[in-house]
Amino acid sequence: MEIINTEIPGLLIIKPDIFTDERGYFYESYNKEKFLSAGIAPDFVQDNESRSSKGVLRGLHFQKEPHAQGKLVRVITGAVFDVAVDLRNGSPTFGKWSSIVLSGENKLMYWIPEGFAHGFLTLEDNTIFSYKCTGKYNKQAEGAIRWNDPQLAIRWMIDEPILSEKDRTAPLFSEYISELTASASK
Repeated sequence: MEIINTEIPGLLIIKPDIFTDERGYFYESYNKEKFLSAGIAPDFVQDNESRSSKGVLRGLHFQKEPHAQGKLVRVITGAVFDVAVDLRNGSPTFGKWSSIVLSGENKLMYWIPEGFAHGFLTLEDNTIFSYKCTGKYNKQAEGAIRWNDPQLAIRWMIDEPILSEKDRTAPLFSEYISELTASASK
């Protein structure tokens, strides 16, 4: 397993060791000891999976404190353009985003620690996306930022994605900052 740093500290690409032969392939998608030795110490409590058609965009989603979630994400079949946005207040990369293409073919994984918004665009039909979470989903703590927020200027690979109503009308990043500022002054 190889751990690859991104331009945002804590946000990591994980390249597993893949063993192939005439029967197919095998790899470890998670090994607690190897993650700990790489300085990643998640306590996973929930696994999620979604299947989406090509052109579906899910995100940008996050869970507010004290219910924040770290996520280990990967694609089982198909491909996604995966994006993480740093929402850690006081971080030197606050408001910056990083992206990666995850696919069933490349088998890369993305470690997204607590304090990030996350979203992905499916690049192929019948894409199956899997993620392990360090916290349980909490409806009252759910948050979202608009996928096409001009301040974030994420370069999605599509102009007109298939969106849920929640994602279509999510607050702008400036609204998130205002809410963060207001709660910090209390």
